[in-house]
Amino acid sequence: MTIPSLEISAVGSPITRLGVSFFPVYLTHNPLPAIDTGESSGLIVSEFDVATVRALKVTNPTDKPILIVEGEHFTGGNQNRTINATVLVPAGSKLDIPVSCLEQGRWGRHRAWRRAQAFAPESIRKRKRASVNRSFSVDRNRMSDQHAIWEDISAMMLREGVASPTGAAADLEESYRRHHSRWKTVEALVERGPLPGQCGVVVAHGRDVTAMDLFGAPHLLRKHWGALVRSHFIENRPSQGRPSATLALRNIRRLSTSPARTAPGVGLGCEHRVTDRRLTGQALVLDDALIHASFSYDTTGSAHHG
Repeated sequence: MTIPSLEISAVGSPITRLGVSFFPVYLTHNPLPAIDTGESSGLIVSEFDVATVRALKVTNPTDKPILIVEGEHFTGGNQNRTINATVLVPAGSKLDIPVSCLEQGRWGRHRAWRRAQAFAPESIRKRKRASVNRSFSVDRNRMSDQHAIWEDISAMMLREGVASPTGAAADLEESYRRHHSRWKTVEALVERGPLPGQCGVVVAHGRDVTAMDLFGAPHLLRKHWGALVRSHFIENRPSQGRPSATLALRNIRRLSTSPARTAPGVGLGCEHRVTDRRLTGQALVLDDALIHASFSYDTTGSAHHG
């Protein structure tokens, strides 16, 4: 089963900053109902009465569905969390959503919820997607390998020279802000925003395609543009060679046509999970229209990826 719209998507010329390239992705035909997302959507996030690390409650008090994106980073509550699966929350409803913890040393001392200024770092999302896909293939749950995520955060903090009293990935956001010229470059790209009609990005470090986020409509990407862009600069990665639009498009096609495990979404729609060689991805589809898709590509141990 193919994932709708991916096989007819188009890729444009990249914007490259500090060795990271963002290829714009366009969808030619993907009719969606009215959907909201992001900070201004009205979504309410809360802990359970008896709080648990692996799940949160969300309430949609509005008259239209609200999109929550895999990889979004929410700080506050009893611990900071990131979303394990893209969820479309029906209008006027409440849902329990699967999450992973991005903070190890705090439980309790409740804080108000807010969205972080960046998605979870891509290397953390890659590890999370892989473990969630394994759980999904066995019994259709969406649990991650929480201890592996905490280990990855600790290792990343050590590499980046970031100290955090609670081992919080949110403190990694400060690592690029400390470098003034780097911060200015990234924020200029954030301010520039996506191109007209752009629905997503394929990201490359040097010649290596590493990730994609693709939304069903341009306004959904605009709401998450800044957080997505920043997430790819949180950690320093080697970047050699020139990016290839052919390779970017090839990996989108691979996500589209690879065998997928499917199940009803946490909210509206149908969820697709793909694990194909080094590509690990997920997508949410509603009535044959793409809502959101993302993938990670593992470039370890190979100079050519195709």
